[in-house]
Amino acid sequence: MGNTVEVRVPAGMSPDREKELVDRLVARLRARVSRAERLRDEDLMSRARELNRRYFEGKLQFLSVRYVTNQHSRFGSCTPDIGTIRLSDRLTKVPDWVRDYVLVHELAHLVQPNHSPDFWQLVHRYPRAERAIGYLMALGLAEEDEGGE
Repeated sequence: MGNTVEVRVPAGMSPDREKELVDRLVARLRARVSRAERLRDEDLMSRARELNRRYFEGKLQFLSVRYVTNQHSRFGSCTPDIGTIRLSDRLTKVPDWVRDYVLVHELAHLVQPNHSPDFWQLVHRYPRAERAIGYLMALGLAEEDEGGE
């Protein structure tokens, strides 16, 4: 979502009334967007917990999993030291199984903070890993040499 809100008011409205109306509408819009983002991130966190149970025996510890708007050259990142995972908000438009691959990929970084053979062995526990990598490559979101990051 952009940072600009355009509000049109009737001609002849007093400046005080215009400011009051605009302030109220912008506050409502911000609250709605914030609530939607929070729910979306809660869904993502819930999905990460499920994938942790399914592919990592529930052993991984992480503090947050959320969408971000500032990842343009990659689709996910993980900071293993503090247990945070961020996914590009562009992934809200891909099929669930592709987003699941990215989550598994980032969860694997909690175990292996590199792209070693051990890391890829963890990632390939996800049965659609190769297919998801191909999907992301076709979209131009994945780097061929690193299999998706």
